[in-house]
Amino acid sequence: MIEAESVERLAQAIQKADRIVVLTGAGISTESGIPDFRSTEGIWTEDVSRMDMMSTSYLRRNPERFWPVFKDIFRVKIEGEIKPNRGHYFLAALEEAGKQITVVTQNVDGLHVAAGSGHVLEIHGTIKKAYCPSCGEQYDVSYVKEHEVPRCIARLPGGICKQVLRPAVVLFGDQVEGLEDAFAAVENCDLFLTLGSSLEVTPVNYLPGAAASGAAKMTAIINREPTQMDKYFDIVLHTEIGSTLSYIAKRLSIQI
Repeated sequence: MIEAESVERLAQAIQKADRIVVLTGAGISTESGIPDFRSTEGIWTEDVSRMDMMSTSYLRRNPERFWPVFKDIFRVKIEGEIKPNRGHYFLAALEEAGKQITVVTQNVDGLHVAAGSGHVLEIHGTIKKAYCPSCGEQYDVSYVKEHEVPRCIARLPGGICKQVLRPAVVLFGDQVEGLEDAFAAVENCDLFLTLGSSLEVTPVNYLPGAAASGAAKMTAIINREPTQMDKYFDIVLHTEIGSTLSYIAKRLSIQI
């Protein structure tokens, strides 16, 4: 009964809000077949050393070893035919219905953009591109897939560049992207909604506190497991994202 009441409160909050900021984590993409790296059974829990290997310092020290490990960790996102799910389409449909939606995503899978959301802050970058750290030439994921260790093939005055590429993903040790824009959006939102994030990563996990301090009229979270930040939310739902948002979509007569 409590869960049903909370879902109804969230539906009403979404209906009333004009400006909505949505923070999404790995949990929104599990329905698309992408593992949740930070769940209790996630890959980071299984092998913490991979965090070190996915760092900027490791890439600089050993770029040719970095790429096989990177591809192994992100194999599903690089090689799989992953598609947006109900959660991604729900947010795009809200925007289509006239809501001002800002999606702040920790994910690098590009699924919010693929679903049709128009204002997406990919604060951890995207798996869909790579670039040359020397000359800046950009490459799409299909080029990365074709080469075990992708190198730049740009023609320079002195010949072919040949520099090992860098993924357009924020690695451990990098600064996140677009964080100022995210906080600015939170300062002007009616509803702050978190979907599928453990809220363990800083500085992104400062957003709920900023929203709860008075910037947002309402705060809500849907996450399968409890988080250390649940205290900052008016509505807390420990349930599945896809089925919950599908119910809310029907409740609000939104097609997803």
